[in-house]
Amino acid sequence: MEVVFEYFPELTSNQRDQYNELFELYKFWNAQINVVSRKDIDNLPTHHVLHSLAIAKVISFIAGTRIMDIGTGGGFPGIPLAIMFPKCNFTLVDSIAKKTKVAAEVAKALKLSNVEVITDRAENITDKFDFVTNRAVAPIPKIMSWIEKNIKPGGANQLANGLICLKGGDLKDEVKPYRKYLEKWKISNFFEDEYFSEKYVIHIGL
Repeated sequence: MEVVFEYFPELTSNQRDQYNELFELYKFWNAQINVVSRKDIDNLPTHHVLHSLAIAKVISFIAGTRIMDIGTGGGFPGIPLAIMFPKCNFTLVDSIAKKTKVAAEVAKALKLSNVEVITDRAENITDKFDFVTNRAVAPIPKIMSWIEKNIKPGGANQLANGLICLKGGDLKDEVKPYRKYLEKWKISNFFEDEYFSEKYVIHIGL
């Protein structure tokens, strides 16, 4: 996890321990339930943890912020963000039970009391949140159709309450309906690895 510590030198010793343990936990669980490509598990620190933490480069969530991570799979970006922001509350949602089992077991092993894991479809969740996060789950218009009902208006963070997602490739058509409300950051401006060359953090305020 040295790559994470390089870009986030302000981490506490407890957070460093949690990120180190995260790697071992995912290696253990992934051997039983495939939530990360087996060929990619050794790249977990960069391709999954650091990628998730690109969100922490565009916003530092204030204490008490409520975040729902949809299509979380085994817990990305939700669990790395929950370690980064221990005073915020994260609800991790995925419809596939074997994936949420991994996310729940990892959160439990790390003693992440700020994480709740739910097995359900995003469109069935009725609670209100400040932000919804996700990583390449679906085209943005489809995601927005699922989660607009879940976003509280306004907000006290440096970004307006809304959607924050990790996306790659050509997004022109996806973001066109939201241009007035959109902010976009190239992840390669934060992290040097070639993996991030065509990847972005997208924020759509509501």
